[in-house]
Amino acid sequence: MRIRRILAAVFATAALAGLGLTGAATATAASSVTPASVTPGECTDNGGKIDRSTPMLPTCRGGMYDGQSVD
Repeated sequence: MRIRRILAAVFATAALAGLGLTGAATATAASSVTPASVTPGECTDNGGKIDRSTPMLPTCRGGMYDGQSVD
């Protein structure tokens, strides 16, 4: 009877630890996604310049967000 309780505690701990690792991996993957558009401040703060000669939306040229549209 005591062995069953110990095994149940071990399995429960392993299951909870697995959920914690999965959540951390998901958070890391989500933070590396490039946004579809950036703000003017994000563009210039990360080394880019705003190119307003594009027909639809201004575009960030250079820096970390090169080629992204600017809202």
